[in-house]
Amino acid sequence: MPKTRPPYPPEFRQHMVELVRSGRDPADLAREFEPSSQAIRNWVVQAARDDGHRSDGLSRSEKEEMARLSRENWQLR
Repeated sequence: MPKTRPPYPPEFRQHMVELVRSGRDPADLAREFEPSSQAIRNWVVQAARDDGHRSDGLSRSEKEEMARLSRENWQLR
């Protein structure tokens, strides 16, 4: 079984995003901190969606709304 860990706090994720946007390489940050470079890249992409700079996926608020509607739909059935 693979080991799992609790999700990183939003403040930590935001700090990583800011470091990447300031010019740091995700691979360097992955060596310095714990998350993988791909996880950091994913956070940067999601932050761009949330900020409206990308439209190739759902923003965090849209994902939350979809989850809420899905739960509501399940309850109504």
